[in-house]
Amino acid sequence: MGYSNLRQWIEQLRRDEDLAVIDAPVDPYLELAEIHRRIVREEGPALLFTNVTGTPFPVATNLFGTVRRANQAFGTRPEQLMKTLAGAIESFLPPTASGMWKEKRLLLDLLKVGTRNVPQGEAPVLGVCRSTDPLKELPHITSWHGDGGPSIILPIVYTESITRPQDHNLGIYRVQIYDESKAGVHWQNHKGGSFHHREAELLGETLPISIFLGGPPALIAAAAAPVQERLPELMLASLVLGGKLQMVKDPMGGHSIPAEAEFAIRGLVAPQERRTEGPFGDHYGYYSFPRDFPVMHVQRIWHRKDAIFPATVVGQPRQEDYYLREYIQRLLAPVYPLLMPSVKALWEYSEAGPHSLVSAVVRAGYPGEALVSASRILGEGQLSLTKFLLLTDEPVELTDFPKLLESVLERFNPASDLLVYGNTAQDEQDQGVNPVNRGSKAIMLGAGRAVRELPYAYTEGLIPGIAEAIPYCRGCLAVSGASYEEDPKLASRLLAFLRGQATAWPLVIVVDNASEAVRTQTSFLWTLFTWFDPASDIYAEYEIKRHHIGYKLPLVIDARMKQGYPEELVPREDIVRRVDRNWRSYFPN
Repeated sequence: MGYSNLRQWIEQLRRDEDLAVIDAPVDPYLELAEIHRRIVREEGPALLFTNVTGTPFPVATNLFGTVRRANQAFGTRPEQLMKTLAGAIESFLPPTASGMWKEKRLLLDLLKVGTRNVPQGEAPVLGVCRSTDPLKELPHITSWHGDGGPSIILPIVYTESITRPQDHNLGIYRVQIYDESKAGVHWQNHKGGSFHHREAELLGETLPISIFLGGPPALIAAAAAPVQERLPELMLASLVLGGKLQMVKDPMGGHSIPAEAEFAIRGLVAPQERRTEGPFGDHYGYYSFPRDFPVMHVQRIWHRKDAIFPATVVGQPRQEDYYLREYIQRLLAPVYPLLMPSVKALWEYSEAGPHSLVSAVVRAGYPGEALVSASRILGEGQLSLTKFLLLTDEPVELTDFPKLLESVLERFNPASDLLVYGNTAQDEQDQGVNPVNRGSKAIMLGAGRAVRELPYAYTEGLIPGIAEAIPYCRGCLAVSGASYEEDPKLASRLLAFLRGQATAWPLVIVVDNASEAVRTQTSFLWTLFTWFDPASDIYAEYEIKRHHIGYKLPLVIDARMKQGYPEELVPREDIVRRVDRNWRSYFPN
């Protein structure tokens, strides 16, 4: 069985000498976040801040901020169980005695999945109850100087359907602290919590809401997982935990609470009440724009007598949430072929920000089958928010993006294998030049036999207006010249020049700094896909036949920063100097 609460995991990190305890005073306004970011960048230890200004509670961060820690926190057993479950489907369809006997060990594991109520006296989370100014003593952490206020960045937000209480949602949604008793809940339109709120609002009902902090690491993983809308996240938490998830009834009524949580914040969201939330530094590495979101009226907080406040910091990848997302992807990987039989493997690239880029290995047994798979993927839950989908039928390792891109470019027929859709739904946090929730998508197919040999070194001479031309991988060239503000027509002129030169490069990316963009997979994906809008940023000659747009090579993508994009996240200089000055006091040993 996995770690049953946060402090078990922290103690394991302490024994592994993978925990740094910071006893020096630390300001939750910017200073704590700057320390955290530096440690994450170095793939350093988890952090326990014991002397955070303005709060009696210690703060734990970077608990999952390396591959090793994420794997250890959740263990390999859940991944193996998911693989075994996926492989056992044939034994259960149709169910037979021999098939059940063959999978008896799996069935025994599945019998452990669920929740178990414990007496209130055995629930540490009920140690203290605060109902007067309940948010006052929580750590008021502000990560970036442009943030709209302090926030809770690792909240496990729990809601139930007003009409179907058994239909619950567990999600990590940012919570802005407005004052001692009110908070803003960042429910995106496409997430389960928002569905519950919308349903309650249409009925004119107040929605009960709970925010859990801490508990088993498995609970955090389940809340972060992009599972099917009707799949109970509490069951997923139990599966990852490897045993029944202990719950306790709130003595004052309402939702049950994870008994081993550090905090449980209880409250109500009234219909039609909104308040400005943000801006906030987000997972894309930029500030989100301020928008109106629902308001939570906090009634009370339960917490352990010696509660530890778990937190994280988001920003330009890779941050701590990257490692959590990668683990969850591996956990859920066996499920995709069950949901979509023509999809053999699927991967979302966290380096590009949520929902920006997805790839898949699919069947292509007949002409057009790959497109069928693409439509199936884009119709599946949160995958429907994908901006750019790359498909191949070659058995490549999808996590190796250069190899995937080469496989697609070798087989790609621009006349038939690029489809761009305008006016589609987007992730609410994707706030480029388009209105909120609106944007475009593209599908790029590369299936069948290779039709071209890809160049691997640039030898075609000087390009007008281009200062740098550096290959990212075979067939993909990154170039940089003037900024978009200085020369917005550069991409279109570049396309005309490359067409005239009959370039051998099928894909050319215009960026602000080519050498920086191609430095790593993370830098390339973040530069190209974070604010990528296919309908605006792809340049190519084309023909329209029978309502189909057939493109011609090369494709040029303008990935430069453009007017209207949000501000990039940069630490404030005086905070950087303060952390430099105090570094030895944080880590005296």
